[in-house]
Amino acid sequence: MDKLSVLKQYFGHDAFRPGQETLVDAVLSGRDVLGIMPTGGGKSLCYQIPALLLPGVTLVISPLISLMKDQVAALTAAGVSAAFLNSSQDLEESRQVWSAVRREECRLLYVAPERLENQRFLELMESRDIRLVAVDEAHCISQWGQDFRPSYLKIADFVSALPKRPVVAAFTATATARVQEDIAARLGLRDPVRMVTGFDRPNLYFDVQRPGRKKLPALISLLSERRGRSGIIYCATRSAVERVCETLEGQGFSATRYHAGLSEEERRENQDDFQFDRKQIMVATNAFGMGIDKSNVSFVIHYNMPKNLESYYQEAGRAGRDGEPADCILLYSAGDVATAKVLLSHSEQGPEPQELERLGAMVDYCKTDGCLRGRILEYFGQPHPDQCGNCGNCRGVFTEADITIPAQMILSCVKRVHDKLGYYVGATLIVQVLRGGHGHRLKELGLDGLSTYGLMAEEPRERIRAYLDCLEVKGYVYTETEYSTLRLAPQANAVLFHGERVSMTSRVERKIEPVVRQKRERTASAPADEGLLSALKAERTRLARREGVPPYIIFSNAALTDMAAKVPRTIDEFLEVSGVGQVKAQKYGEEFLAVIAGYERENKIG
Repeated sequence: MDKLSVLKQYFGHDAFRPGQETLVDAVLSGRDVLGIMPTGGGKSLCYQIPALLLPGVTLVISPLISLMKDQVAALTAAGVSAAFLNSSQDLEESRQVWSAVRREECRLLYVAPERLENQRFLELMESRDIRLVAVDEAHCISQWGQDFRPSYLKIADFVSALPKRPVVAAFTATATARVQEDIAARLGLRDPVRMVTGFDRPNLYFDVQRPGRKKLPALISLLSERRGRSGIIYCATRSAVERVCETLEGQGFSATRYHAGLSEEERRENQDDFQFDRKQIMVATNAFGMGIDKSNVSFVIHYNMPKNLESYYQEAGRAGRDGEPADCILLYSAGDVATAKVLLSHSEQGPEPQELERLGAMVDYCKTDGCLRGRILEYFGQPHPDQCGNCGNCRGVFTEADITIPAQMILSCVKRVHDKLGYYVGATLIVQVLRGGHGHRLKELGLDGLSTYGLMAEEPRERIRAYLDCLEVKGYVYTETEYSTLRLAPQANAVLFHGERVSMTSRVERKIEPVVRQKRERTASAPADEGLLSALKAERTRLARREGVPPYIIFSNAALTDMAAKVPRTIDEFLEVSGVGQVKAQKYGEEFLAVIAGYERENKIG
């Protein structure tokens, strides 16, 4: 059997996606590889197909139990002998896997990196023919990455301990050039074939909204427009998760929650409710999601700003994994920056310099009036057009206003506070002075006696914050990262003393309709019949409940949409549907064909 036969028979595809074939060929020829491919870009096939063509066992190192379970369930459903070893198994389940590996009945074995330090496991692997070690979520090995896990550093030692060095293949969706080099070095990759297919996810719509202190009403408004759709809401803290989830449930939304403060049993139950579509919305911290392969997530909303763009793009990228249009919306407020710094503080010394650097890039993304997709791609080093046409800024309406007078007030206030105290203070205190606040610290420092005190008392806090952001983007002020103090840049003198004018571009906030999840370009001659698609989804739900697996394990949304467009009437035609392999055709074909035939009879089609 060759690679194309495996691709079709087990995974139901007629052709490889960009980059996949190059990586598959490299592994089969004995070369190490480093694959940087966007979420949903088909990274897993790059090691799963070689695993079915190479002799022996392929070892897959994966960071999360949920990820292992998803991958193994999908492979098993496709007719591939795969298994995992992790702490969720009881003794008997573990024994069965060990026995299957010893009998060479397991082609892919998934383990966590911590497992590699177990001497008994190492002895088992030394006795097996390990031809390929695949490292999933490989950015976890880099201290420059957003999910650094020290246990990943043991992978190179494990590989070296094997009697014969296998091919090592590393994959991730989010890695800057620096992280890519770190991955290659720390894994000891030997002259790897490197494939960076790009970071862009054209089906994702990006937006940043600034509701100020009205985040919760803004969130409820967004969710009301998306009722009945599956989505994730990320919060920075456990308390925010609890508050948001409770509010949503009170508003009648089908929501559940996930964070590290819950018991393992509750986390598993809540995750299953979301995976199996028993709950539409998951409210979670970043403890949820890595490796979650739920394909029908149509939106990801960040209630708080993440700590860096790598985390944001990875979390937002859990939307639209089936390639259908999906929304990625971030609700930003100035307080998010302070929260992020607290979360980054591992000791009394505060955040590491590289963490502050990445946080700065995240804040710039939130404040830019340029193309949001472009800002992300630029961060990862990928060329891009000036406008993408599919983000809030590219589709937004902007106005320009002269803000020279408020700019002079703000800059003058920053200068006078510094002259009074001998040091700079944070933006929050500057806003309080300008608005004529009565805080204890403000009065204690004597700032209520400044000439700028109360100059902008009639301006809303959020408006002054917007002015500050504009001045920072234009280079008149800057935030010193370590202590978060707002400082004057040399260019401020031109505004204060030489009559330079300042203008501010503002996006007119308007209701952005949720994107319509519709089919992508296909070779099918007719569009999908929505009624038939609904009937096929109902059948998928029935089969998923019967077999105790998430619906997408049966077939993805993309496969069902293609099925509804092609309307197969025989098993041979059913095999022409994208995502339908031989095992699934034999297992489910007759049942789905019966649904199609019944729908055509009821609607007098054909």
